[in-house]
Formats: sequence, C-alpha cells, structure tokens
Amino acid sequence: MLLKVICCKLFVCITLITLLSACANTTRSGAVGINRSQFLLVSATEVDRLSAISYNEQNQKAKEKNVLVTSGPEYDRLKTISNRLIAQTGVFRDDTRQWNWELVLINAPILNATCAPGGRITFYTGLIEQLNLNDDEIAAIMGHEIAHALREHGRERLSQAMAQSAVVNIAMAAAGSYGSAISAANQASQYILVLPNSRQNESEADAIGLELAARAGYNPHAAISVWQKMNKATQGKGTLEFLSTHPSGETRIEQLTELMPAVEPLYQSAPKAKSK
Repeated sequence: MLLKVICCKLFVCITLITLLSACANTTRSGAVGINRSQFLLVSATEVDRLSAISYNEQNQKAKEKNVLVTSGPEYDRLKTISNRLIAQTGVFRDDTRQWNWELVLINAPILNATCAPGGRITFYTGLIEQLNLNDDEIAAIMGHEIAHALREHGRERLSQAMAQSAVVNIAMAAAGSYGSAISAANQASQYILVLPNSRQNESEADAIGLELAARAGYNPHAAISVWQKMNKATQGKGTLEFLSTHPSGETRIEQLTELMPAVEPLYQSAPKAKSK
C-alpha cells in the first residue's frame, strides 16, 4: 500500500515537473514588447507534421473544386507582400529561414485568411475583394496571421489540451485512497495551466503583425483601417468568419493606436513597398 502511494506521488511529481519544464517564450519581444512565457508541451516537429497534412488536404480539396490559385496577378501580389513580411520574421526568431513557407490563394467568397504552423499561408479572394483591401491592409492581415505562427499559438493550444487530458489521467490513476495526491495535482494545475484567453493571443498577433508590416515598408495605420472595414462589414450581417475568432471593436483599435509610436519609426526607416 505504501509503495502504491509513493509511486502515485512520484508519478504526479514527474508529470508536474514535465509541465513546468515546457514553459518557454517562442519569440523575441521586438519593438512591441511581447514577452509572455508560453506553455509548450507538444513538440514543434509534431505540430509542423500535423499542420502540413491539414494544409495539403485543404489545398487538394480546393484544387479538385478548381478554386486553388497558385499563379496570376492577384497571387503574385500576395506573394510579393508575403516575401517582404517573411524577410522580417528573423527579428522575432532565428529559425524562420528554415521554415517551409507556403502561400495559396483560394478563389471563394470567404472573408478569411490564416497562417498555419510552420508558415503555411492561406488567403481567400473574398477577403480581398469584398473589403477592397489595398496592399498595406493585406500586409496588416497577413502580418497578423504570420504572427500567430511565429508565436506558435496553435502549438500552445494543443499543449494546453494535452495537459488537461494528462491531469485527468493523473486523477484517474490517483483515485480512491490517493485523494490527497489528486488535490495536490489539481491545485498545481490551476497555476500551471493558466491558459491565455483568445483575446490575449489576438492582441499578441496584432502587435507583432503591426511591427512586421512596418518593418516591411507597409503603413502600420492600415491595421486600423482594415479593422474599421471589418467592423463595418459586420453591421447587420452577423459575425464574419474571419472575425469569429478575432475580437474586434473600439478596444482593439485603441490598442493598435497605442502601439503606433513604437512602430512608426520602423516604417519611416524601411524601404517602402509600392502599394496598390
């Protein structure tokens, strides 16, 4: 009996140590000062593998529907913007030169854009056409999405979900007379698994994306105009798909405005992109 209790406590301790050792910061703080410590239990290699599978499946389905765009003026426009933004990602982390950066444009009336882990960018023509986006505004959105990949928010969310399952397993293993071990594990998890809410991740992506665009020579004030367009587009039409996981409103615009003094000097000193 004593041996079982010791083994159970040892299992809990090892698990907690593993969770604690998974804390890291995926990016340098940059001019915008993002330096939150993140919980990263799942390996970047595994997340990249899963991301590649999902991205390829998305593109294959789009190809079968004849809506996958990989060449032409609109694709070239996006490619130019993405190349300028990607060139600035080294400010935040060193390994992006080894990332398998990809870009696809999907011809569909969907107001959405993403950047999957590992630098896999997807844009939809609906977002560009319906909001009549100029290059600066495209750069603001694309920079925001790239920032999610740089900060590995997807890996972070997956790690959180995995850790929650691990806590359940610990509780099951320590059931019955091992109540004290369960209590200790649950108590510790309240501190270990303090999950950043969606708004926090979005604020980080806003800030880093703003800096990426400014360093790439795109007017950072476009980040404000694009969200004003987003907000206007939602009036009387419900929530756009792109905004379903992207908090909007005056608070967001205020936060972007507060960041302008940090990024405007970067924009002023950067080689300017030719906007369309």
